[in-house]
Amino acid sequence: MKELIDLFLVFCRIGGFTFGGGYAMLPIIQKEIVEERKWATNEEVMDYYAIGQCTPGIIAVNTATFIGYKRKGIIGGIAATLGVVFPSLIIITIIATFFEHFQDYPIVQNALGGIRVAVVALITSTIVKMWKQSIKNWIGIAFFIFSFLLITFTDLSPVIMIIIGGITGTIINLNKSKKVDAK
Repeated sequence: MKELIDLFLVFCRIGGFTFGGGYAMLPIIQKEIVEERKWATNEEVMDYYAIGQCTPGIIAVNTATFIGYKRKGIIGGIAATLGVVFPSLIIITIIATFFEHFQDYPIVQNALGGIRVAVVALITSTIVKMWKQSIKNWIGIAFFIFSFLLITFTDLSPVIMIIIGGITGTIINLNKSKKVDAK
């Protein structure tokens, strides 16, 4: 029971103190889950991000669900999911109630502008960490550039690019293991 409460509270804190959506939560999830709690490895969290991106829903909620499930099964997944969603539900309800009255105030506009800049920094930090853990050779760099250009300059769905990435990674790794087996 204690670990279920811990799951809820950790993800409640992550959800309550992270502004800017799921991607802004990723560095905090990385620090809290991998570095401090050691509930998952860097590789596992990267896999959860990838799967969370491919599945319907919000990446932070999906990632919380995977981590909770890993720790305590279905009930752990529910506890972590409720934890990450609960603060947002409360905060959004409060903001929705009062935002219309305050949205045009210069202090509110300035605060939101500052939050947006901080969120970009958090997302950039996550990208750098993911780059270091994911891009290991020239094939990875080439596929990154190819994917980035395709997604940025065409209307190709990111889902299609993720599927292509999964197929490409599988083919490359199958070829590597065949070469190792042949030696």
